[in-house]
Amino acid sequence: MLLMLREIHCFTKVAERLSFSAAAADLGMSQPAMSQAITRLERATGSRLFERSAREVRLTAEGKALLAYAEQVIESVRAFEVEAARLARPTIHLAYPPLVGALAARIVRRLAGRSPAIGVELRAAGRSAAARALADGEVSAAILATPAPAPFVTAARFHVTVDHLAVPAGHRLESRPKVTADELGGHVLLTPGTRPWPGLPGRSRLVADDDFAAALDLVAAGAGLLPIPQLLVRTVRRDDVRFVPLEAGDLRITYALAWSRERVTPELMALVQAVQDALWTR
Repeated sequence: MLLMLREIHCFTKVAERLSFSAAAADLGMSQPAMSQAITRLERATGSRLFERSAREVRLTAEGKALLAYAEQVIESVRAFEVEAARLARPTIHLAYPPLVGALAARIVRRLAGRSPAIGVELRAAGRSAAARALADGEVSAAILATPAPAPFVTAARFHVTVDHLAVPAGHRLESRPKVTADELGGHVLLTPGTRPWPGLPGRSRLVADDDFAAALDLVAAGAGLLPIPQLLVRTVRRDDVRFVPLEAGDLRITYALAWSRERVTPELMALVQAVQDALWTR
């Protein structure tokens, strides 16, 4: 029984088609070979699986009882083949900030569509966690806010414009059509990252890593206001935070793909190319 996967596959196909000839055609076999496979399986199980006549093929009670188990075997074999193929193909591990998740998804699709395909395992991570994972060799590359730590090589820089301000619900700025940089004096400005927002007045409060979700929790709690990219404004739905257009000059966050110069592989270079292509082709 342990060596009868082919026969079990034949069994499920005949049960599906209720025709030996149609099942044989589906599997690229002759009808006699199909009949022999079913006979071998019946002998191995000690049960008659089908009632055959000149006009029809029907599952027996024993066949119906065994069919679900046979289908599970075939499904497990298919899952085994898929997983084996996935493990056999080259895989890149990429850390990325959730803010640029759409870009990360485009990169995955590009590498999956090339020949030979390259798998990408994504890991959402803030800047500090991504840099640690990259230094420890846990990921092949990371999308980091610049400047990246000195040991890493970077390429494919891109900018995310910061053009909105997150304020607590009920805040006096909530109803404004837009807020200018001059109006931020006297406010606490939350900064997800390692440096204050350049050129903005007000007192800065750094938020650990580049975690905008944690920063929005602080906004809702009244701990400060948060300059935020429209990329997030379109996806965040909260009743306790409001988003107001912000005019503050050329305010932006710059990101780059970073990797260790000691761990360069052909797959990594394909990733660099895929990132560059994804940035040029939206």
